[in-house]
Amino acid sequence: MVRRRRGFTLYEVLVTMLIAATLLTLGIPSFAALMARQQQRVEIDALFHAIHLARKESLMRRKVVSLCPSQDGRSCRPGKDWSQGWIMFENSDRDSPPRVDDGEVLLQHHTVAENVTIRANRHGFTLRSVYLRATNGTFVVCDRYERIAPKALVVSYTGRPRVAATTTRGAPYSCAD
Repeated sequence: MVRRRRGFTLYEVLVTMLIAATLLTLGIPSFAALMARQQQRVEIDALFHAIHLARKESLMRRKVVSLCPSQDGRSCRPGKDWSQGWIMFENSDRDSPPRVDDGEVLLQHHTVAENVTIRANRHGFTLRSVYLRATNGTFVVCDRYERIAPKALVVSYTGRPRVAATTTRGAPYSCAD
């Protein structure tokens, strides 16, 4: 009776490792892009829902509601970089650019993921129920490592947001400062 040895030859192990390494080399970049796209989507959705909530709160309270960039979750941060987060508050004195003053109710705070950058062309967005129009503008949401194309959340004068991959002229949005 011939005894069979169990196991793999060195050649079989090397070929298997080569195939596994090839699959991982091809798969990891696409997985990273998939994760970056998902994180970008999460941040766009958070902004989208914040704009809708601000519109709704403005109508319900019959007051001005503003969003502004914030680092600490309690006060507005100067500038147009929204990458650390933002706050939504009842802007009773209707100041522009928006600023949280004593007695103004903080409605929401959001912290942005580390691998996402958000730039806006405004220092703040104000939504009004009965006064004038809302602040229009654009948020550009980018992957910090440039693994995916940037997308924008465009807010109309009526306060309605929409997601766009290109400008009205058909050019892609840019993440450059």
